[in-house]
Amino acid sequence: VQLQASGGGLVQAGGSLRLSCAASGRTFSNNGMGWFRQAPGKERDFVAGISWRGGSTTYTDSVKGRFTISRDNAKNTVYLQMNSLKPEDTAVYYCAAARLSWGGDEARLYHYWGQGTQVTVSS
Repeated sequence: VQLQASGGGLVQAGGSLRLSCAASGRTFSNNGMGWFRQAPGKERDFVAGISWRGGSTTYTDSVKGRFTISRDNAKNTVYLQMNSLKPEDTAVYYCAAARLSWGGDEARLYHYWGQGTQVTVSS
């Protein structure tokens, strides 16, 4: 089972990036999915979560209105559209699959983790 995150890179403040997380080895269409991030010297923090059908989403306050999480179960892929990026968004972004249909913002509820993709926002 593997979660492969991609789409990170270097972008100027105010720019946009779209992260993708493709799952292989099994389907996650019945699982909640989430994105987390870890900045240098800091703990891994929750960014966004989506329910198994995509009907429910949740975001950390700092990204509300700027980031959008979505999923395509036919492609076994979850996305994170990031707009109006700020230097404080710089981090390694990880996707994760929850044990159940919803993981929310609790890392302990996520069972599978991807390898991370670096996002760097310059000022």
